Amino acid sequence: MAIRYWEYEDAPLKEKLKDPNVRDIAKIYFDNDTKAYRFSRALCEVKKKGSLRLKDCSGELPVATWKRYLDFGVMVGMLKHEEGSYSFTDRYSRPLKNISAYIKAWMEVPKEEDLLVLFANAKTDRQRKRGGRATVEAAQPQQAEVKQAD
Repeated sequence: MAIRYWEYEDAPLKEKLKDPNVRDIAKIYFDNDTKAYRFSRALCEVKKKGSLRLKDCSGELPVATWKRYLDFGVMVGMLKHEEGSYSFTDRYSRPLKNISAYIKAWMEVPKEEDLLVLFANAKTDRQRKRGGRATVEAAQPQQAEVKQAD
C-alpha cells in the first residue's frame, strides 16, 4: 500500500472530492501502473454492472487475473464475494476510520512494548547471504581458517 497521507488531508481532499477517479483509488494500493490499471478495470466493471461474476468478465484480461484483482478488492474490504458474484460492500469507510483512530491511540500511549514477545514466531536472526559477491565480512572468516591451518 502506498498511502500518501498528505494527499488526503482536509484541503487536498476537498479538491480531490470535486473530481474523484478510480486511478487515485488504485494508486493507494499499487505503485505499479499495470497492477493499478488491472485493479481499476475490476472496480469499474463492478461499478458498471452492480455485481460481477467471473464468467461475465470481459476477455480483455484472463479470468485468473480478474479473480486475483477481485479477490484483492475483497481482501482490502472494498468488495464482497457472495453467491459467486462480486459487489461493493457498504462497510468500507468505517473500518478505515477506526484503523486510523487505533493507530493514533497507539502513538499517544507511552508504553514500552517487547517485540520479541509480541512476535514470538518471527525469525529475528540476521539471514545469511544466499549468493552474489562475497563481502569483506564473509571473506574474513575464511582467511582466518586458512591461517589456523598453516
